[in-house]
Amino acid sequence: MSHKYSGGCAHIHTHADHDPIDNHTCHCSVCKGVTGQDTTHVVFFKHGDVAVDNEAGLKRQPFNANNPDGPLELCICADCGAPIMLDDKQSRIRVIVPNLMGYDDQIAPAPYHAFYDPASGVPKPSDGRPVYEALRPDFEWPAPS
Repeated sequence: MSHKYSGGCAHIHTHADHDPIDNHTCHCSVCKGVTGQDTTHVVFFKHGDVAVDNEAGLKRQPFNANNPDGPLELCICADCGAPIMLDDKQSRIRVIVPNLMGYDDQIAPAPYHAFYDPASGVPKPSDGRPVYEALRPDFEWPAPS
């Protein structure tokens, strides 16, 4: 069966049949540190909208090393080490980084910039997309699933 969105690795497959609830270019220091990218295309799905075919094969670790008790866990494949998703311990969202988690160009480009910090010294993005110091103002966290 084909799915609207799918990714993962050879050992663990993920998919979603519903559209993301948020899609942004992230400028936060945690994403920079974890991905090694200057900015990261980040997509939030409702937790229950991303299915994982082999959750037992996931190795979980804190997403933010400076906040190990925070809500997000980086899930990687225990066999090959591929990043699979970020999982929210509160069961609100699952996060996909398309270019690192097998989704590539299945998801539309990010319509805005999030977590831009003017104090970082990095020039403010000037590509015409809105730039925020957090998530877009109308974003609402979903209820846990």
